Amino acid sequence: MTAADLPALLRGGPGPGAPDHGALRAWVRAAVREVPAGAAVRHPLGFVCLPVRRTPETGVCVHVWSPRLPGAAPTTSGVHCHSWDLVSYVLFGEIGNETPAVADTVERPTHRLFEVVSRAGTDDLRPTGRTVRRAAGETGRFGGGDVYRLPAGVFHRTVVPAGVDTATVAVGRVRPGHGDLSLGPLGGGPHRVTRTPCDPDELAEAVRVTLDGLG
Repeated sequence: MTAADLPALLRGGPGPGAPDHGALRAWVRAAVREVPAGAAVRHPLGFVCLPVRRTPETGVCVHVWSPRLPGAAPTTSGVHCHSWDLVSYVLFGEIGNETPAVADTVERPTHRLFEVVSRAGTDDLRPTGRTVRRAAGETGRFGGGDVYRLPAGVFHRTVVPAGVDTATVAVGRVRPGHGDLSLGPLGGGPHRVTRTPCDPDELAEAVRVTLDGLG
């Protein structure tokens, strides 16, 4: 199995089309060992990203959350939407996928939408003219072996319990016509966030967390 096989493998649900968990986990064990120095980054949403495969249309990464790893925090909020369809396979741990209700409004808005433009290890966050109201939505909870999906343009927030080592395989496929957006403060200004590369020790620790979690 290769990274190119993952989108088709994860397309199925329970039953005959379900992922081959053994093959997936074996692939991850090999793939994380091959992530080159300098490629892994501390993502602003709080995980370490181990990139495995990227093309203009698709991306495959392993995302790792652990108190053993350096963290980062978003400058706007954790609620965002993608320009790509997401399929996420939980390798181990626990993860919550919150999908709050987000509606455009100019009357008593709670947030402003920020456009996120990513390039060469940086994210430029630009406030737009759109203001929105965020309200409670739904939360899906997932554990090892579960798959969840999120279409492009749907706002969500990922929540991992404190102290729980968690890792996922994230597969993204670009959807033309969609943008990357984040909910931010009403009076927030434009700014740039740099994705800090993991040093060799941090990369090695992220690999160890992943291998330990896989058993």
